[in-house]
Amino acid sequence: MRELVEVLAQSLVDHPEEVTVQETEKDNEILLELKVAQEDMGKVIGKQGRIAKAIRAVVKAAASKTDKKVIVEIGQ
Repeated sequence: MRELVEVLAQSLVDHPEEVTVQETEKDNEILLELKVAQEDMGKVIGKQGRIAKAIRAVVKAAASKTDKKVIVEIGQ
């Protein structure tokens, strides 16, 4: 899951070298923390959060086979 979020985010931003994703797993839940450069936040979130929702939807679809809940948090 971490690699998927990383590839998606790197394709959206101007500074792909500053994209980092931390993966934390607890019981039946995976937390992915996406961090990008300050000037790239708008590109990852999108207008009215549409890009962020799309990223979460793709990750949720990919995680459906693992029977685990995946949470994607976006920060700087």
